[in-house]
Amino acid sequence: MKVYIDGQFFDEADAKVSVFDHGLLYGDGVFEGIRMYHNRVFKLREHIERLFWSAKALLLEIPMSPADLIAATLETCRQNNLREGYIRLVVTRGKGTLGLDPRRCPKASVIIIASTIQLYPDKYYQEGLTIVTVPTTRMLVNSVNPAIKSLNYLNNVLARIEANNAGVEEAIMLNTEGFVAECTGDNVFIVQKGRLYTPPLSAGALYGITRNTVLDCARELGITSSEPNLTRYDLFIADEMFLTGTAAEIVPVVKVDGRVIGTGRPGPVTAKLVAAFHEKTKTDGEMIFSD
Repeated sequence: MKVYIDGQFFDEADAKVSVFDHGLLYGDGVFEGIRMYHNRVFKLREHIERLFWSAKALLLEIPMSPADLIAATLETCRQNNLREGYIRLVVTRGKGTLGLDPRRCPKASVIIIASTIQLYPDKYYQEGLTIVTVPTTRMLVNSVNPAIKSLNYLNNVLARIEANNAGVEEAIMLNTEGFVAECTGDNVFIVQKGRLYTPPLSAGALYGITRNTVLDCARELGITSSEPNLTRYDLFIADEMFLTGTAAEIVPVVKVDGRVIGTGRPGPVTAKLVAAFHEKTKTDGEMIFSD
């Protein structure tokens, strides 16, 4: 594997960052997870845009232009001869002192990893997930705003530990008002009487690229969607439920907190959206190889 670090490619064993990098010391940085399908990097421009939004919120100056980042990402895929897979694009605050002051870090560091990923076994896409609500609350928008896709994921990690302890693959996180925010790594959708619902971004949901793609697919299919505040009750009585994320794509949920969702099987609206999403991956995105 070849890893891009600050303009150079390194073998995996030689791909290293300083122990004084503030991304390691303080989680000071931002990242994107991006997918490759059919020789295309799906929604690459949207991911780069969100990366720059996150960096702006942190006053983190990315030492490359969006166009240069796009070119470096595509070249990393080529260096690894990948047409399908997963990309992790990371921007850290860079090497600094042991103090947390970001002004002590003269230049940010850019890292691009291109590899493969399978977040869930195939059976979960066919049979659906069983998940639970966990006590760990989603962060407040006036603390570390969940809209910032930062390297500090401890809030999500703590919730994932609770999911692991419960013996399930994912966990619903609520905000401080008790409304559904999102899962540890995925956005949440439900279907009720043919209508599609997902929590608003203000509830603590990430501005998900896959989330937005699903909303686009719904419009094209004539499925009405809205973004109201949702409670656990809304999940319990839903006809269908699914999660979305770059790594997860679209994965059905069939049981929440011991309550069976709908028929207990992935539903027809979910199936339509999955098919529409996969069609988009065939044509949307930047080409990796020209042939």
